Amino acid sequence: MAFVDIKDWFVLFLTQLKETGIVEWFAVLFGIAEVLLAKRNNIWLYPTGIVSIMLSMYLFFHVHLYAEALLNLYYLLMSIYGWYLWVNKKSKPTVKISWTTEKELNIAIAISIIGFFFLYFILSRFTRSDVPVEDAIVASLAWAGMWLLAKRKIENWIFLNISNIIAIPLLIHKKLPLMALLTLFLFTVAVFGFFDWKKAYQKENKLQP
Repeated sequence: MAFVDIKDWFVLFLTQLKETGIVEWFAVLFGIAEVLLAKRNNIWLYPTGIVSIMLSMYLFFHVHLYAEALLNLYYLLMSIYGWYLWVNKKSKPTVKISWTTEKELNIAIAISIIGFFFLYFILSRFTRSDVPVEDAIVASLAWAGMWLLAKRKIENWIFLNISNIIAIPLLIHKKLPLMALLTLFLFTVAVFGFFDWKKAYQKENKLQP
């Protein structure tokens, strides 16, 4: 991938910022709210996330980014699934924060690997993507991370942040500096989210740090 220099990046950032529409702003703001609420282990992360996802889907369809819209449809379904797991039935306790079991970790890895090959095949064969490998890696890791988040597994932050760190230069390459900065913010919040969830788990289980 070729990258723009820092001066061009700054000019592009200011230009994009001025041209950003209200729908995109709301999508970004609700997306930030979702991550902050997830960091605080607050169930409202799901309704705010759903609003952000639906607005993003509208934007992607509007600019004919159908693959991105499909990925956000997955996020929407996983958010609804996660919300259900968190609330659960009244007769059952809500899902608690925990570390992944070996089986769950294997499933998450399988989601990442199978998702990568599936997306790479679609992107390389049926789209004009010039970064099918990077795009597929980012999306497949995010798929696994969202699945773990829905089950309130601490390792969700690891999968999501590996996806984020790869997405940042990818977004810069695609001349989307505003989204790159947002992803950098999400990466930073997710780092703290990992330690906050770990601390909450230790407190809940009366473990020593």
